[in-house]
Amino acid sequence: MMSNTKITAKDRVPIGQKAAFGAGHLVLNLYPGALGFFMFFLLTAFGMDPFLAGLLGGLPRFFDAVTDPIMGFISDNTSSKWGRRRPYILVGGILSAITFVLLWQLDENNSSNYNFWYFLIMSMVFLIGNTMFATPLVGLGYEMTSDYNERTRLMAFSQTVGLLAWVIVPWFWVIIADPDIFSNQAEGVRTMAIYVGVVCLFLGLLPAIFCRGIDASHMGNRKKLTLTSVFSNLKDLFISIKEAVKNRPFMKLCGATFLVFNGYQIVASFSFFIFVFYIFNGSYEATATWPAWFSSMGALVSAFLVIPIVSAMSGKWGKKNAFIISTALSIVGYIMKWWAFTPDNIWLSFIPIPLMSFGLGSLFTLMMSMTADVCDLDELRNGMPRKEGTFGALYWWVVKLGQGLALVLGGLVLKLIGFDGNAATQTADTLTKLRIADIVIPVVTAGLAIWVMWKYSLSEERAKEIKAQLEERRGVL
Repeated sequence: MMSNTKITAKDRVPIGQKAAFGAGHLVLNLYPGALGFFMFFLLTAFGMDPFLAGLLGGLPRFFDAVTDPIMGFISDNTSSKWGRRRPYILVGGILSAITFVLLWQLDENNSSNYNFWYFLIMSMVFLIGNTMFATPLVGLGYEMTSDYNERTRLMAFSQTVGLLAWVIVPWFWVIIADPDIFSNQAEGVRTMAIYVGVVCLFLGLLPAIFCRGIDASHMGNRKKLTLTSVFSNLKDLFISIKEAVKNRPFMKLCGATFLVFNGYQIVASFSFFIFVFYIFNGSYEATATWPAWFSSMGALVSAFLVIPIVSAMSGKWGKKNAFIISTALSIVGYIMKWWAFTPDNIWLSFIPIPLMSFGLGSLFTLMMSMTADVCDLDELRNGMPRKEGTFGALYWWVVKLGQGLALVLGGLVLKLIGFDGNAATQTADTLTKLRIADIVIPVVTAGLAIWVMWKYSLSEERAKEIKAQLEERRGVL
């Protein structure tokens, strides 16, 4: 059903604030994107043992999983004249930019053991800064408007800007590895890290300066954040997490996100291997920059074609239906890869991209908008304080859990199908199994996500009822 309700002036987010919030999301994507591509050079440029490099990819994630909910709770209960979120976004943005640069100032002449401990410790410090920036930023987005449809428009705008990072980062590998640009890969990594840090520092300051959340000055029931109350705070934190977990619509959002995102992440590297070993018969030289173009084109299509369409579908048919339609379209796109990925014509591989892009392109736009609706439901049931930070932290904890599991499961699938990364070519049987896995895994997880969301109950009508009840109970925030 199409929404006929016009957005009031107080619920409309000004374009300047949308741009600043989008800049923050560009940072949220640039950091993990750069980290992912730079991690490859731990092996090739700095001579890191593969097992140690794997630990450096996995261990910080466990640390991150602990800090996110804590930061969400802290920002929910903070009292300051600058609001609950913005002071942390400011400090976290500065800290994460500085530590990201320092993280990659490794010296290839140092021992592998020294570089391992340096990188591990700096990763922890970087993640503290990044958590201080990211978790309050996500919570701020949930509270920038209380309008059902304006929330989707805000998230659509921010995701469009954020996806530009994935147009850029595939080319980091090409730039760093080019001997005409840098004398060696280690120098390339150190230099590119400085560029990324400076850009993220500037962009990360924008939401702290320009974005505005709800007026929390009269928000009751906030916990006192002091050293003497740390144990009672921990108890309150666990109560907040328990209340979030008991919120069924929220758990459906988490489950569907885990399935769609995890299914994509498991096979994320498979397309690269299919390009190299199936389309170009093991020739990295012939493969050249085709995988980078493939990745960049997917991000561009998602940003400038898919997200506007999804936003329009959401306004016309509701967020749940927009998600189901988008995910179904992505399934068709994944299936098309069987015919489109062929050595006969490299250009055919780009045909499924628009349909495939509906999967991830719609996911975070719609799910983050629906999580904002869930925060209203939580306030109705559990009262103040509003817990945008806690819900945002738990939602992204699920995303990060999916990323960690995907790294393990992706490697397991490659092992099971007999893929040999050291071989110049792969057997016909292995390539067939690789192509089947590349299609079947995301199709199955996307299908399960549709099933999970089929009876999602928080419609536009219900969301507006909740908003009216809240405003009648505590006034307009």
